[in-house]
Amino acid sequence: MRSPSECRQEFSTAFDQLSPRVFAYARRQCSATDAQDVVADTFLVAWRRWSEVPAEPLPWLLVVARNTIANLRRHERRTDALVDVAATLARIAGPADGADHTVIERDLLITAVAALSDLEREAVLLVAWDALSNRDAATVAGCSKRAFEVRLSRARQRLARALDDTPPTSSTPTRTGAERVGGRKES
Repeated sequence: MRSPSECRQEFSTAFDQLSPRVFAYARRQCSATDAQDVVADTFLVAWRRWSEVPAEPLPWLLVVARNTIANLRRHERRTDALVDVAATLARIAGPADGADHTVIERDLLITAVAALSDLEREAVLLVAWDALSNRDAATVAGCSKRAFEVRLSRARQRLARALDDTPPTSSTPTRTGAERVGGRKES
């Protein structure tokens, strides 16, 4: 049986000679920072189990390093999965507009749509409510596609102006009028 001082000396010699090779092995598998951690963990296991380490320790050390890298990868996958779950929960349970805000916004939109001319209102509702293409909506409205697109564009502009003139009802960010009626946000 070896004395504690002999074990320390053997371990120290093994570390000095073999840690660069264990690092090189680990570095091929992971980042430099992780490779340093793998070397430290590998030699920690070796120190704790020094009596079990064979006379030629390099293969044994590389097996421990491989297992340590596998543990590191499993930990990273679990961490990534937890981050994804946390992001999903934050998105789902995050702040939302209150019911009063939704009711007020809907009332403003209904009032703005009611203020449109009959032809403009029909154009907006055919596209937004009935989900018709401009070509199909023009057929229903009894006009050319180009005339319908002009009518729809004017209706969207009037709606956007009407909705942009209303003050925000809460501290949450609100969409512009153009965004509410399916138009493009002007820059």
